[in-house]
Amino acid sequence: MDRRQFLYGSACAVFLPNVAWSEPIKLRELYNKNKSFSDTALRLEGSKIEVRGYMAPPLKAETNFFVLTRRPMATCPFCESEAEWPSDIVAVYAKRKITPLPFNVPIIATGKLELGTYKDPELGFVSRLRLTDAKFERA
Repeated sequence: MDRRQFLYGSACAVFLPNVAWSEPIKLRELYNKNKSFSDTALRLEGSKIEVRGYMAPPLKAETNFFVLTRRPMATCPFCESEAEWPSDIVAVYAKRKITPLPFNVPIIATGKLELGTYKDPELGFVSRLRLTDAKFERA
């Protein structure tokens, strides 16, 4: 590599957007203790990120939607009145229909981070934080 190639490559790197977070983040890194969005979440809004967690039992079959939780949840939080729904969750909208995984299998979901209140027109699920165009894999 000569000096000209190095300078050109360095100049181009400055103008490239930060399109992905370098490593999976934990759900607790997206929220403050008062349940507001963290500085990390605000900084990464619109970026492609990876989040570690667990797939909550899906709300319905044949869907591209699931909820990522910080801890494993054996029951559907909307089906059991006794179940406590965690405040640190992420709604995940996958690119394709999902095949649910067992509730206790850790996963990494990757997608574009969106912040702000959104009500899913089909499911009625209200989310404050979500990943869109997402995919997931076992951790």
